[in-house]
Amino acid sequence: MAGKKRPPTALAQLDPAASDSSQDDEGAKPVKAFPAEEMPAKKKKKLAMELRKQRKQVDKDRHRHSADKPKPPQPAAPAEEPAVLVPVPAPAPAPVPVAAAGPGLHMNVFRDLASPEGSVREAAAEALVAELREVQRAYEESKREDDEAAESDAPPQMEAEKEDGLDNCAPAVRYAIRRLIRGISSSREFARQGFALGLAAVLESVEAISVEAVIKLIPNLLEYSASMKAPEAKDNLLGRLFGFGSLARSGRVSGQWAQDKSSPILKDFVTEVVQLGSKKRYLTEPAAALILDLARKLPDEAIFSEVLESPGVQDWFNRAANVGDPDALFLALKLQESTNVQREMFGKLLPYPFSPDNFFTQEHLLSVAACFKESAFCLPRIHSIWHVITDMLIQDEASQNDNNASSGKKHKKSKKSSSSEDSKKNLRNFCEVIIESSLLLSSHDRKHLAFNIVIDLLPRLSPSSIQVILSSKVVLGLMDILSNSSSWLYNAGQHFLKELVSIVSNDNDRCVAVIINLQKYSCGRFDSLTKTKTVKGLIAKFHNGQDCLYLVQNLMALFVDEGSVTDEPSDQSQTTDENSEVGLIEDKELIGEGNADLLKSWVVNTIPFVLKNLRLKPDEHSDSEMVKCIEEKFQVQTEILKFFAVQGLFSASLGNEVTSFELQEKFKWPKAAISTSLRNECIEKLQSLLEDAQKDEALDVGGDIKSNDLGFYFMRFINTVCNIPSVSLFRTLSSNDDNAFKKTLATESALFQEERKAESGLDSTKMHVIRYLLIQLLLQLLLHPEEYWEAAIDVIICCKKTFPSIAQCDSSSLPKPLEDSVEDSDEDGSEEPNEDGSLEFMDVLVQTFLSLLPHVSGPVCFTIEQVFRVFSDEITETGLLDMLRVVKIDMKGSRRQTDSDDDEDDPRVGIEDDDDDDEMEDADVGNVDDATDELDEEMDDDSADEVDQDQDGSEKTVDNKAKDGDDTEAAKGGEDSDDSDGMDDDAMFRIDPYIARIFKERNNLPGSETQQSQLIRFKLRVLTLLEIYLQRNPGKNLVLEVYAFLMQAFVKSHSSDGSEQFRQRIGGILQKRIFKAKECPKGSDVELSRLEILLQKALHLASRSRHKAVASAAQNATFWILKIINSKSCSKQELASVVEKFHYMLTDYFNNKKSRLQIWFVKEVVRRNPWLGRELFGFALQKVGSTKAEYRRVQTLELVDCILKSWVGDDVSSASKVLKKNLALLCELMQEILTKMPENKSRRQEVRRFCTRALQTVTKLNLKEKFQKKLSSEAYSLCEAQLGAAFVPFKE
Repeated sequence: MAGKKRPPTALAQLDPAASDSSQDDEGAKPVKAFPAEEMPAKKKKKLAMELRKQRKQVDKDRHRHSADKPKPPQPAAPAEEPAVLVPVPAPAPAPVPVAAAGPGLHMNVFRDLASPEGSVREAAAEALVAELREVQRAYEESKREDDEAAESDAPPQMEAEKEDGLDNCAPAVRYAIRRLIRGISSSREFARQGFALGLAAVLESVEAISVEAVIKLIPNLLEYSASMKAPEAKDNLLGRLFGFGSLARSGRVSGQWAQDKSSPILKDFVTEVVQLGSKKRYLTEPAAALILDLARKLPDEAIFSEVLESPGVQDWFNRAANVGDPDALFLALKLQESTNVQREMFGKLLPYPFSPDNFFTQEHLLSVAACFKESAFCLPRIHSIWHVITDMLIQDEASQNDNNASSGKKHKKSKKSSSSEDSKKNLRNFCEVIIESSLLLSSHDRKHLAFNIVIDLLPRLSPSSIQVILSSKVVLGLMDILSNSSSWLYNAGQHFLKELVSIVSNDNDRCVAVIINLQKYSCGRFDSLTKTKTVKGLIAKFHNGQDCLYLVQNLMALFVDEGSVTDEPSDQSQTTDENSEVGLIEDKELIGEGNADLLKSWVVNTIPFVLKNLRLKPDEHSDSEMVKCIEEKFQVQTEILKFFAVQGLFSASLGNEVTSFELQEKFKWPKAAISTSLRNECIEKLQSLLEDAQKDEALDVGGDIKSNDLGFYFMRFINTVCNIPSVSLFRTLSSNDDNAFKKTLATESALFQEERKAESGLDSTKMHVIRYLLIQLLLQLLLHPEEYWEAAIDVIICCKKTFPSIAQCDSSSLPKPLEDSVEDSDEDGSEEPNEDGSLEFMDVLVQTFLSLLPHVSGPVCFTIEQVFRVFSDEITETGLLDMLRVVKIDMKGSRRQTDSDDDEDDPRVGIEDDDDDDEMEDADVGNVDDATDELDEEMDDDSADEVDQDQDGSEKTVDNKAKDGDDTEAAKGGEDSDDSDGMDDDAMFRIDPYIARIFKERNNLPGSETQQSQLIRFKLRVLTLLEIYLQRNPGKNLVLEVYAFLMQAFVKSHSSDGSEQFRQRIGGILQKRIFKAKECPKGSDVELSRLEILLQKALHLASRSRHKAVASAAQNATFWILKIINSKSCSKQELASVVEKFHYMLTDYFNNKKSRLQIWFVKEVVRRNPWLGRELFGFALQKVGSTKAEYRRVQTLELVDCILKSWVGDDVSSASKVLKKNLALLCELMQEILTKMPENKSRRQEVRRFCTRALQTVTKLNLKEKFQKKLSSEAYSLCEAQLGAAFVPFKE
């Protein structure tokens, strides 16, 4: 049937008019008739192309004709059918042979050879081999039976076919060979692999096929010329390659030579392959691999005589080193490896005699460097030569390690050291000559190749060898690439880093080696320059105590050992050429200068970061595990502490190494002197280390104080090192600093002895925290000369006053001005704090803290907080007020110095300065009245000022003149009793030095903090101390003082350009530590007059502040103050002034449009304080009717409704009295609001709801009759008309 697919079992039948074999030979006949030497070149090329086209067209027609033929119904074909079986000719001569039953070739096997499935291709190759073997066997038998008849009766085409050299093959075999050779040149997917597999299988199985004939047939069928189109030329060349590969893998070439060693088959084959490889660059490497594949099947004798001595191979080797042929070097190394020959047969490619050490000498590597450079042509694939080289490097290192392991104990150490050095020397030579000098200094592709080779080597190298291969040029080249995101190699650099991290992540030794090298050659700035977090991420992987200790020790060695840094080339330009990305100029200058301080600074800052990875987690560990973790962390802490102490505090007078026999340790310093800034960094990190140790003490599960007390360990270490003759402090101390230094050491030692004697409790805790404060001050003495010795002496005095027993332990005497008492002044100008009497030791301690807080570091502040926490119960009002005044200090309100005495009496501190007034205001801050008065100035409301003046007249306690700047004068006992007259000179002198230091310090330094930022930091630190006080003393009366000052500072921060952080901090303390504290000030000591003043100011802020945060804080303050007032159980007469404050606030709400009072706030006050609702009921009824604003009238009705609702569960008798007293006002109010019903629907509903609530309350309190009597006829009619069913019970 036409168009139907041929069944798979159909035999291949050839058309006698156009058989494949005859057509294949037609291309050869013209060549024979017209020899090349007689035919012009153009005609020859044209004729060859025409013949190929004709042959391809005949093949297509034949295949189509064969596929369209139906399957014969009988095994024997009819006589009229012209087809014959190709494999076996008919026994009787006939013009048209008749098909007979016998073996044949199925065409579908060729189709299956191009299948995408590997299993299908293998099955097709096996089927092809089986069929051809049967065909060939049948052909040979038939030929033996009648050789002469077969020759005379054969078609003329068969005679031509015999000229291809396949004389002894059946026609089907010859056809299959030709078709397989043409198939390996096909560009169709998987065709080349399948046909090459089939060709190798056929050659291996059918011995009748001549190898020499196939070697000649492959280039004849797959022609190549320079005039061919590129795709066709490439297909034919690859076809030749696969054809020769099939020959080699079939084993016929090596097998034939083994049978006849005089046969030139090997040399001919190798010559053909070498010539093929020379035609195109991409064919050279597979050609070398093909020769190696053949060499594996040959003995050494054949390799020497037939392969290496082949003229093509020798010529290839001789010119390879000069032109740079990596494939020749690859072939030479592999042949040398397989034969272990020691002959000069490889030209300049291999040294003679050959050994890895001779190969990796710098001289030889330079001679073959061109071969390595040219291997970049096959990127992104890595050339095979690199796998050989890396194997040699790794095997060299591994073999030397094995030799070391197998060597005897005698001289084992020296042999191991020697072999290890040889291995590193080979690797170093390879890196310097090939990686650094050849690849990194060349094109982008070769740079990319260099990083690929490094990544390939890294997983197989030891940690010490990693330091060799990650050299300075490799690291700098990587930084050059990653510093520019637009770099051509940027993605390659990122891939390199990703692979590098994945390789070393699970091996701490390798990880440390990579960290050290990356930072060493980038001066500690690898992450910042490459804009990655590579080094930081690698360091974060260290969590185990021993691992962290190993990393810390390596970082310490990097800090001390400068040779490895300074000996490396420092010019980054060595890693670039004209094809490279332009590196960062500043980075090149930085590295070129060899600034080792940057690297040392990175080490100093990184070591504490490693320690933070050792976090103690009690929730995740048992007690025994916690003990182990604490011990491991303490071991790491002590190592870090000794390093920082030695490098930051001491210097050696003789050499750079000192051995302490007492500690049994050797201390080492860098050869170059450590800069002062670097020493300061070490001291600061030492302070942070002690702070972290103090924080971790809360997690300690017990143990000896001496073994786990890092502060004790540090002080003993300092004493021991100071006693070493050749070691001294890095700077010479002044007399004052030296005296304070020695006394601090002695006092700390005495405190430690007393701490060990004392039982665990408050006294032991006090001694422990103050010991750490002394240690921090000792470091401050060294960090800032002549600045902190007075503070250290003051703390020592306080220690002796608190713990008299330690005074006997201090053998050194105090200076004469400090011997008598804390009250006396010293000879260096410390002034007497109070003229009227001596200060308490806690006042001195607070003043010392205030002198330290503006400028000390965070660790010192933390230690001060810990000391303040345990001594806060003993703080006096004087000390507390000194702290509170600091919170209210404003830089623009600092104390002004004038000649006028009146100015000293002016205590006003402006919240907002006038535009025309540039004078600095008084640093002595006023009281909360100042904030309230100046808030009125913000509002700029004359009517509000008039109301304020009315209030002042009614209360006779406030004289508010905001425009004139006068402050409120409150009675003694009010929170502003001290501030009303301003701070006295003693208080001012105590505060002014702190501000003066802020003015003087660092004013002229570029990039330093501003004075305002330093002041804000000072305030925030003082706020922390105040929060600690409030947390531990929530019920003390001094909390009212704290509240008053904090509230004023909070208001002031909103009315000026204050810090948002400062505002939030004060607001948080007020809310959390005061308003929501579990306790509040109680008792008779809390004066009601003081609470009234605080309440008045809170109500004023709640109703007038334009800032929501201030109004909210004032509302919470009102609730808190009323809570304190309720706890005093005051009489009604005493509470009358409290009620007046609310009367004033409501009056302002009714009459002033600018009042910002929120009625829900008053409702909440009434809900929490029902007694206040009863007092406000009549006033509200009286005022609501006269309110002009309809909205506020309705809002007030809600307030009255809330008061009525609160009476539901209240005392009926008291509520009845109040309502009976105000029935007339209630009736008048109902008449007025029902007469003036609002137009808004919701407001009308609110009026009706109020009236209904009033009627229900009257009914509940049994005042119905009296209410009816008070109700006028007009009001009665309005209620009846407007209220409906709610008024029915009141109808007469």
